Amino acid sequence: MAGLFRPAALGDLSLPNRIVMAPMTRSRADEHGVINGSAGEYYAARAGAGLIISEGINVGPMSNAFDRTPGLWTDEQTEGWKAVVERTHKQGGRIVAQLWHAGRASARGLLSNRQPLSPSGVNDDLERLQVWALLANGAYVRVAATSSRAMTKVEIETVVNEFRRAAANAVRAGFDGVEIHGANGYLVHQFLSPTINLRTDDYGGSIEARSRLLLEIVAAISDVMPRSQIGLRLSPFADYNSTRDPMPEDTYGRLAPWLQTAGLAYLHLADTNAWTGASDYERMLAIFREHYRGPLIVNAGITPERAADIVNTGEADAVAFGRLFLANPDLPARIRAGGPYNSLQAVGIYGGSDAGYLDYPSLAFIDEQIGRE
Repeated sequence: MAGLFRPAALGDLSLPNRIVMAPMTRSRADEHGVINGSAGEYYAARAGAGLIISEGINVGPMSNAFDRTPGLWTDEQTEGWKAVVERTHKQGGRIVAQLWHAGRASARGLLSNRQPLSPSGVNDDLERLQVWALLANGAYVRVAATSSRAMTKVEIETVVNEFRRAAANAVRAGFDGVEIHGANGYLVHQFLSPTINLRTDDYGGSIEARSRLLLEIVAAISDVMPRSQIGLRLSPFADYNSTRDPMPEDTYGRLAPWLQTAGLAYLHLADTNAWTGASDYERMLAIFREHYRGPLIVNAGITPERAADIVNTGEADAVAFGRLFLANPDLPARIRAGGPYNSLQAVGIYGGSDAGYLDYPSLAFIDEQIGRE
């Protein structure tokens, strides 16, 4: 496992190890999108990661796939995150803000009764969209997605400006950088898909046109921070949220050369289908490694043992862990010790109290309890 504990440089981000905390929705903000007070303890407990990628943070009021997810467009939201970042930094951690717009994966009930926005108003698959809400009885449940409508050019410009503003607020909050969420069937991914993006203007048709929103977002964020502090997450083969790209090799094969020259801090590739046992890792890696030789993080369904092989062979510079980091706040220490690992609890993954959020024991706590017996 020694390779996982070598330092790494991802743009301006200096990592003491190559064990990254993946972005994980936890839905513990208030009704105004302000992250709750417990989040500081949650993230600080995981500061041993080489890098923490925050949960998805909404860039504006029209982005919300999961109820009670945090935002970064108001002063109050920014101050909430500032407290989280400061506490994480005090524990020696590094944390970037994942900036998120859900696009069509939403519902009127989460958007103040407004219709979700999408590239082209494709709504033939609403039953496949992942939208979740907190009920009055405290249950966090999947709800029906609402039909979306095609965005106007003014609305596209508004979204680009929302990413710029959220990145500026991330700077104010003290984050070490940002990650653009271009994966898992959300807005950027929707624009890249030739099935969901049927536009005939400058944002649709060719691969270059479908990529335009992403490139404009990168340019906008570059106004407020260096590109060497900007990461990008992609999931070319993801079935999640039904982007249905019939030719991901073509779409992302054309995007990869631009990424090589873009000067971003890192590319974060998510093998999202591995969640259901249908890994596309090798196919995903093949698309990008032909053209992109920059810093690379890989994620989804990877064991610590496999992660060590990945960094030792140079397949990627770092590996992001999700569920394993959720259940094991001191994951690097556990990997170094060869385990044991806490199991994921069914309660408290999304929404709710501190149960399933702050109550996973550390190795030190377990050892202390054993010593008392």
